Amino acid sequence: MRIAITGCKGQLGKALQEALAGHDLLCMDLPEHDICDGSAIRRTVGEFAPEVVVHCAAMTHVDGCERDPDAAYRINGLGTQNVALACQDVGAAMVYVSTNEVFDGRAAQPYLEWDSPNPIGAYGRSKLAGERFTQMLLTRFYIVRTAWLFARGGNNFVSKILRAADERGELAVVTDEVSSPTYAPDLAEAIARLIQTRQYGIYHFTNEGICSRFEFARKILELGGRGHVPLRPITSDQYQRLARPPLYTPIRNFCGAALGIRLRPWQEALEAYFR
Repeated sequence: MRIAITGCKGQLGKALQEALAGHDLLCMDLPEHDICDGSAIRRTVGEFAPEVVVHCAAMTHVDGCERDPDAAYRINGLGTQNVALACQDVGAAMVYVSTNEVFDGRAAQPYLEWDSPNPIGAYGRSKLAGERFTQMLLTRFYIVRTAWLFARGGNNFVSKILRAADERGELAVVTDEVSSPTYAPDLAEAIARLIQTRQYGIYHFTNEGICSRFEFARKILELGGRGHVPLRPITSDQYQRLARPPLYTPIRNFCGAALGIRLRPWQEALEAYFR
């Protein structure tokens, strides 16, 4: 299968290259390939003529999106429009990687694929704009929402906790932000399986299980050989940052599980990360 990947230098993009290694791949990222340059993206995709485009490229720095929402909409919204139009040109299906932050975090139970989005921050709103463009412009698409992505070599919550533990010797982490960690290689494998099904729609792919940021950090320190580092629980209103993420956003894998696609528990995935 001919498959194009945008954002190939990111955590998920790198994992996808391994998961899809048996296919004919076109790997795109900055500076050579800018999704905000619609004509260039459509020309590149048109020349390669893929059957599927996995669209990972995005502005994912949540505080950065809050600081510059226009940039977030330009990249996550209009950039996705450009990729979707390129898919339209060549008749390709598209996988759009979205986020748990399209929800407001006020639910009493994990969100299902058909629950109504209601993002409260610029990042979530811009990613929802990308979902809307995907749904408006294409008939063959997979919207894959995920959360708390981590992988070796990436700048993610795991690497930040380890770095902070080494630099500060004591940590304070919030207990009221709750979701599900996702190991990028596991997500990549799930996407690789999904595109073989041609069962288009919306999917929620995270590693199984739910935890708070505090519980996640505690497990990271334990497995990372830093269990001796003091870890203090705080609430989100005690942690100063520009963006206010939705607090309760576990997303339940209902549709993928019906196809037999499940991701292992997040604790097992975190152990694999450290191995």
